[in-house]
Amino acid sequence: MASLKFYLKRVKEGRLQEMWRQTLWIYSYAKNNFWTVIFYTVLGMSQSLVSLGMAYVSKNLVDEITGYKFDGDLIKSFVIMIVISMITSVISQITSYISAKISMKVSCEISNDIFEKILNTDWESLTNYHTGDLLTRWGSDTGAISSGILSFIPNIFIYSFNFIIAFWVLIKNDWTFIIFAFAGMPVSILLSKTLLKRMVNNNKRAAEMSARLSGFNQETFSNIQTIKAFDLIKLYTDKLKKNQQDVIDMKLEFQRMSMGTSLLMTFVSLIVSNASYGWGIYRVWSGSISYGTMTLFLSQAGNLTTSTRNLTSLIPSIISLTTSAGRLMDIVEMPREDYSDNDKVTEFASKYKEEGVSLVLKDVKYAYANGTLVFEGADIEARPHEIIGLVGPSGEGKTTMLRLLLSLMKTQDGSAEVISGDGSKSDAEHITLTPATRKLFSYVPQGNTMLSGTIAENMRNVKQDATDEEIIEALKAACAWEFVEKLPEGINSMIKERGGGFSEGQAQRLSIARSLLRKSPILLLDEATSALDVATERKVLKNIMKDEYPRTCIVTTHRPTVLSACERVYAIRDKKCVVLDQDEIDEMSQVF
Repeated sequence: MASLKFYLKRVKEGRLQEMWRQTLWIYSYAKNNFWTVIFYTVLGMSQSLVSLGMAYVSKNLVDEITGYKFDGDLIKSFVIMIVISMITSVISQITSYISAKISMKVSCEISNDIFEKILNTDWESLTNYHTGDLLTRWGSDTGAISSGILSFIPNIFIYSFNFIIAFWVLIKNDWTFIIFAFAGMPVSILLSKTLLKRMVNNNKRAAEMSARLSGFNQETFSNIQTIKAFDLIKLYTDKLKKNQQDVIDMKLEFQRMSMGTSLLMTFVSLIVSNASYGWGIYRVWSGSISYGTMTLFLSQAGNLTTSTRNLTSLIPSIISLTTSAGRLMDIVEMPREDYSDNDKVTEFASKYKEEGVSLVLKDVKYAYANGTLVFEGADIEARPHEIIGLVGPSGEGKTTMLRLLLSLMKTQDGSAEVISGDGSKSDAEHITLTPATRKLFSYVPQGNTMLSGTIAENMRNVKQDATDEEIIEALKAACAWEFVEKLPEGINSMIKERGGGFSEGQAQRLSIARSLLRKSPILLLDEATSALDVATERKVLKNIMKDEYPRTCIVTTHRPTVLSACERVYAIRDKKCVVLDQDEIDEMSQVF
């Protein structure tokens, strides 16, 4: 009665409904591997049938040896037992191989799908999660789902099949052994009440701690230079020890609970098995059954108990599985980016490749999720062959504006469009900025954004069919060829993680070259020349301006040399974008 009340309470709390929703989500992946799961289940059931055959052969052998049933087939029974043992071993090995093969395949399929969904998730929503947390969810939780599909789902049927076989054998021959087989069930049911609640809490805590530890490690290794510069090695080592101790304490706490539960279940199992064994001896002594039949009953009573225990043990498995599913659903059920106009944008880009495109923002409003207003009534215009400057105090919204242009963030009011040509024609085509319009942009963000690999590989990330000549041309335009050509391997020279092996200025020029190679109609430079000396900066901007390609360029900067190269300069003031006159630009240059 107490257990019934407990589960009714969980229903009212919504936990069971939530687990059912998560189970259905897991099923969406399981159904894609329906025949794989069926095949794996059939293999497991065939092992059960072979084991049953072995039990009957063992019964006959014992009866032959004890003289209860001597028909001269001792050798035949012995040979059959050996053959069945070999078949069992073969099926076991085949099952293990196929299980490993299928598990890897399903794991890759699910991992790839989740990876794609995470990348297509709304960027602004995704920033609410720490990178370490995302890695844990994508790695550990995805692995739990893939392994669960090939263990939990088939095991429900396999354990149930084992239960039915053992139950049928006992009912058919001597139903009294069923009493002993079911004797431990009340204890299992009572324990499941405590285990259910603790398993839910433990899995959530384990996932949170794992994500926290992963995030800590990721941030530490990404910022080793800063940690060393501030002499923070001991501090971070102590933090790691603290995080590790928290994980150890949590695991030991659950281990103690599991140990107590296991000891209790073992004690109950010993009582039940010994009682069953004693009953079997009594039945043999009274002449009701043979020794062989007793061994058969004992083995099947054990199978019945084991199957019942295994079915009960699936409760923690489903909790662990649904907890992982819930953590992944938190991510993949966030708003997805809309690429429905992808074909339209592709056609637009091809159609106006020769004349270029303009960017026009009118009355744009944007506020962060916490309510902080960044823009209200902001206007910007940028046309082909123009370099437009965007200035303002640090933290006032320059980078945010570029993210709005890239549709990483969504404007809450106003219009943001790309327009064919310079927008002066009455029939000029207008397209609202969406994630699909990113194919019209090249982007050089702040900081070092080069990836590990060769220079050529980094370049071809944005244009896979680029020739060596095209790469060199882009490097020359970005003033990067002057140092790349001196490298022993040239464009095939390796770049370490985070641009290692190159100075900040060199890495910045490589980033600019990569963006130029893409030949997108719009180029966004976010403080992209901050690490360059004035002469190199002026040369790079001059090369961009001289380029015959009809490129529209927007730069955020504090550098006066950049401002002098701009057609117009917008300053972010009072949450608007105001065009500066020449006197204001000159004054800003002098102050700088």
